[in-house]
Amino acid sequence: MAIATEEISRKISDLQSKSAEEVLKWAFDAFGSGIALASSFQCEESVLIDMMHKTRGSDFRVFTLDTGRMNEETYEVMERMREKYRISIESQFPEREAVEKLEKEKGLFSFRQSIENRKECCGIRKVVPLNRVLSTLDAWITGLRKEQSVTRTDTPKIELDVPRKGMVKVNPLIDWSSDRVWDYIKKNQVPYNKLHDQGYPSIGCAPCTRAVQKGEDIRAGRWWWENPEQKECGLHTHQK
Repeated sequence: MAIATEEISRKISDLQSKSAEEVLKWAFDAFGSGIALASSFQCEESVLIDMMHKTRGSDFRVFTLDTGRMNEETYEVMERMREKYRISIESQFPEREAVEKLEKEKGLFSFRQSIENRKECCGIRKVVPLNRVLSTLDAWITGLRKEQSVTRTDTPKIELDVPRKGMVKVNPLIDWSSDRVWDYIKKNQVPYNKLHDQGYPSIGCAPCTRAVQKGEDIRAGRWWWENPEQKECGLHTHQK
């Protein structure tokens, strides 16, 4: 690791009051090329890419988990971000054999039949590819925000990624509101996923995401057949 675990533990509280830009600066100073942004190309990651570009030019890593079931609008914003910021985007794909086996044995929509089946699909398409790329890093940056889910309300700006021993997770926007995210996008003319204009506050795989209705929770369109407390795919867990 580029920085001792004991120092990370101290920084968890020290950085809670710092701005997103200050958290990012600390993260890059601490981990250098051993840190990367995990992007699903929602509005939060658009903000983070713009912030990082302002201070680091194109000298930062961005990776995405291409599950094979993403919306066209997601690919479109990926391309706009690549062109505007002159960055490389590392697409991480699931293992072909695992996807073929899943679809052959359980069909194309097994994830709607049970939570276990849904987590199996998320595991193959997202968790395994994520762990593969994280094995090459010391830390990763996310676009998590507390407002997004009841499962994220206690998430700090810096945390030890408990399931992945030795890994540090950086959440610079965790205390940002949705209004603040959109104010930043508009002020800085940042490219964003056009699905947000179609009623999608949260965007995942196409078959597992729908637009939300007025008054619904912002994560209501993700795995809408499940209870809110269960709406995580296995990518994000944190220490209580």
